Amino acid sequence: MATVDYYFSLLSPYAYLGHAAVTAMARDTGVTLAYRPVRIFGLFAANGGLPLGQRAPARQRYRLVELQRWREQRGLPLNLQPRYFPVDPSLADRAAIALAQAGADASRYVDAGFRAVWAQDRDIADRAVIAELLRDAGHDAPAVLAAADGEAAATRYQTNTADAIAADLPGLPGYVHQGETFWGQDRIEQLRDAIVSGRAPYLSH
Repeated sequence: MATVDYYFSLLSPYAYLGHAAVTAMARDTGVTLAYRPVRIFGLFAANGGLPLGQRAPARQRYRLVELQRWREQRGLPLNLQPRYFPVDPSLADRAAIALAQAGADASRYVDAGFRAVWAQDRDIADRAVIAELLRDAGHDAPAVLAAADGEAAATRYQTNTADAIAADLPGLPGYVHQGETFWGQDRIEQLRDAIVSGRAPYLSH
């Protein structure tokens, strides 16, 4: 079964907007999604992206227009100015890594984490909030959080970030299939076409 590396952070609104679409695409095409949360600001620093507050005012304003378009197109609730943003997503991201490392299905937890930030004004830097999200998704919250605090999850977080940088991702979300990089939730249809057609990957070298 083919695998798509799915790079994201729960802090990314565009990753949230694309999550249901990319999981549906995976079900439809039979590919496996490898959940690979990354340190979003490390990725920005390496590949030319800027944190929101450092972007030109015109880019910040245009982002708000794009978010409104895409929340309507995807039919998802999305707060343009969530109460807890920006916030440190590292523990919440590492919880997704811990689930993936345990062979568990992380999709429900990841969806809940996105909604917590972007639709529910909840603080995903709060350990109690993360625990509740894990429990509601059917996971053993203390065990997952203990694993998220461990060295293996921290190392994977760094490795995921390094691999996303090496894949030339300027931002998130990113999807990599057979070495071909697709940046942005608006590229999911192109990713689907590449998978279904079986064409050779387009590479930059």
